Amino acid sequence: MSEQNTTATEAVTEAAPESASTSEATPEAAPESASTPEAAPAPEAAPAPEAAPESVPEAAEAVPAPPKDRRRLFAALRWTAAVVVFATVGAGVAYGITQPERTDLPGLSTEDDGRWTFPTLSQPALPAGAPLPQGPDNKDGTHYAPLTGLLLPAPVGAKADDAVKADKEGTVSVDTFLEEYTPEARDKLKQTLEWEGLRQIAGRGWTTADGTRTHVYLLRFHSSGFVDAFKGCDFNTQLTGVSALDLDDVWSKAKNTQMNSTTLDFPGAANFDGTELSVYQEVKPVLGDEQTKLGCLRTGDVLGMVIQTRKGEVASVPFHQSVILQSQLLS
Repeated sequence: MSEQNTTATEAVTEAAPESASTSEATPEAAPESASTPEAAPAPEAAPAPEAAPESVPEAAEAVPAPPKDRRRLFAALRWTAAVVVFATVGAGVAYGITQPERTDLPGLSTEDDGRWTFPTLSQPALPAGAPLPQGPDNKDGTHYAPLTGLLLPAPVGAKADDAVKADKEGTVSVDTFLEEYTPEARDKLKQTLEWEGLRQIAGRGWTTADGTRTHVYLLRFHSSGFVDAFKGCDFNTQLTGVSALDLDDVWSKAKNTQMNSTTLDFPGAANFDGTELSVYQEVKPVLGDEQTKLGCLRTGDVLGMVIQTRKGEVASVPFHQSVILQSQLLS
């Protein structure tokens, strides 16, 4: 899978200064154009002296305009680069979002923005003859790959979090999963999971050097209808130690300002690679000394949950990065 999808978004947005620098460079061509009239002065005995003033303004007006071929060349180069970038995005998970090093890419030599470095991501092999979850012959979006193989791996340097009590296969029991919720919410959710088509839960947890704890769960149901009916991942989710949830303001702002086209997958998208995303944060001011953020991913017969907790405040970049990468693995 490719690692260029987030970088694709940044590459397009940061391409604007290149076009600006092109327009600033065009006046340098003026001396070349201006030298043409000096090399061929009009004869003093010209029979129509009134015609001279008309030709001078035309030459002066032509000076600032760059040659059409050059403008077409610049435009072709920019759009060719954009097409290549978005073609790479469509191929799979982008390397740019899994790796923080961007200085090797032209136009992206910016400082570290806090993203984590993940191992190279790849989806597990499907059983012979099984369709893709977003394939035209799989209308319900059923995932036939092993559920544990679709879990987002821990980033480089992270330590396993034993709070996610998964077995050697990565499977998590219902009771272990429900420990993420307040005691008063568990009984009702357990009954819902047992009666409403739950097949399997897979989970993984890790802690990074800055103290951020990440718990990722995938819940596989018998069909997408059961995923839509599950009420354990929304505004009203009662997570342990969290008083209330609100929309993630950074995510919502990106969605509102960047999602002007349904053909592009920006980090603020409500639907990313065929996955319906909802992103929440603990209502501020945070009660206690930790903040929690929650990402809910619904795609076909699988519900994904990304829960991050950190003392002070959860950083937006690695949280959104984790949500998007998990979304791509599911799609």
